[in-house]
Parts: sequence; structure tokens; C-alpha cells
Amino acid sequence: MFILRNLSVLMLMLTLHGQVRAGKIIGGHVVVPHSRPYMALLEIKRHGNLDKHCGGFLVSEDFVMTAAHCHGKSWKSVKIYLGVHKVTTSYDNEVQILTVTKAFPHKRYHAAGFKNDIMLLKLASSAKLSNNVQLVPMANKTDGLVPKSCVVCGWGQTDRANARLSDTLMEVNVTLADNKLCGDESDYCSKGMHGPGPGDSGGPLVCEDGRVYGVVSASRTSSHSYVYKYTNIPENRDWIDNIMIHDE
Repeated sequence: MFILRNLSVLMLMLTLHGQVRAGKIIGGHVVVPHSRPYMALLEIKRHGNLDKHCGGFLVSEDFVMTAAHCHGKSWKSVKIYLGVHKVTTSYDNEVQILTVTKAFPHKRYHAAGFKNDIMLLKLASSAKLSNNVQLVPMANKTDGLVPKSCVVCGWGQTDRANARLSDTLMEVNVTLADNKLCGDESDYCSKGMHGPGPGDSGGPLVCEDGRVYGVVSASRTSSHSYVYKYTNIPENRDWIDNIMIHDE
């Protein structure tokens, strides 16, 4: 049975800002500051005192893409941080803190199997592009063969035994595997001990041609290892383009 678990995480902001054990996401390394300027950190208000944190990425001045399961009690409960490298309690003017005016989860998203686990967030005000804030190009259906060598970034857990999130943006190299491992051949997946951890949901799968091919969605254990699933962006380009052009 293919049992998936999402890679978002519920944490107190104090934990996110606090000391984290030395480690790597999971098996990765610290990103060169602002070398992934498309990255977004999502703070999603939940009921009670707990917030959920996910990754995301800037695909236009007006839209951030993330996973559909990275939702809050309403789209008004989401804050998006752009230009962040190290998480702190205060930011300089280089970091943009934006709100969301509308959320577009995929209409065929199914939480049970993380099917079509993709969402666009319309920003209340446009992002201002700079050296630290840039767009990432998306792969198209017509791009042909998918590159195998990719990278995943996020502020998620660096150690499966430690629930603390990383306060610094991390990245890990992954190699795409046979789609049959995913349980849904329309998605991409990678396998191994190294990959995205809890808190990295919604982050981008960026491959060797510099384009984003997938959205970090879920993972499962498999024969003393892990399988990581990424929602397929090229297969969803018609839906994505329609939302970004028509907002519907």
C-alpha cells in the first residue's frame, strides 16, 4: 500500500526562529545566499497558536506556486516572505512580506493521495523584482525529455529525529526515478535517504536546465529508504496558464 505523508509541518514560530541542530536538508547543504531568488517562505495561520510553514516559489510578479495541502483557515491567513535566506524575527528592506488576495488549489486535488497537489496564490500586491527576488521559469509540455538531475530547496527539517525547522535555506540534489515508484505515473519522484523533509512542502523541483518541473508534495518509506513525490508542472501548464491569465 502506498502511504504518503505530506511534507508541511506545524510548528511554533519560536521554534522556527530558535536554535537548530547542525544538519542537512535531508542530506543536503546550505544554499549560497540568494542564489535561489525565486524561493518563498509561507507562514500559514491555523486554529490555535500553531502555524504551518511551507515553501513556495515565484512564477510571476503576481503569483506564488506551492502545494495544495499548504492551506490555512483562509487565504487571508497566509503571509509570503520573498528574498529570505536566514529566518529571523526581523528583516531588512530587502525582504518582501506579502499577503494573498486569492488562492487557486487545483480543482481535482485529492488530499488522501495528494493527487494534483498544486496551488497558485495570487498576491495582494505585486512582487518587486531585485537581485534577491526573481522568477523561476516553468517547464512546458513540449520540452521533451525531463532532465534527471534536479535540486530541491527549503527551510524544512534537516534531521528526521529532530522536529525543528532550519533557520537557513538548504538545498539537496536529487535524481528523478521511474515514475512507477510514485504511485501515480503523472508525477515525478526521487528515491533515497536524501531529499525534502517536513516543512519543505510546496518548494520547487528545479532541474539542470534551470526550469521548475515539480512541486514538493509528499513522501513515503520504501525498503529502508524514502520515495519523494513531486506534482508534475508540465502536465498542469494549461491549468496554470489559465489561472495566471484569467484569474479563474
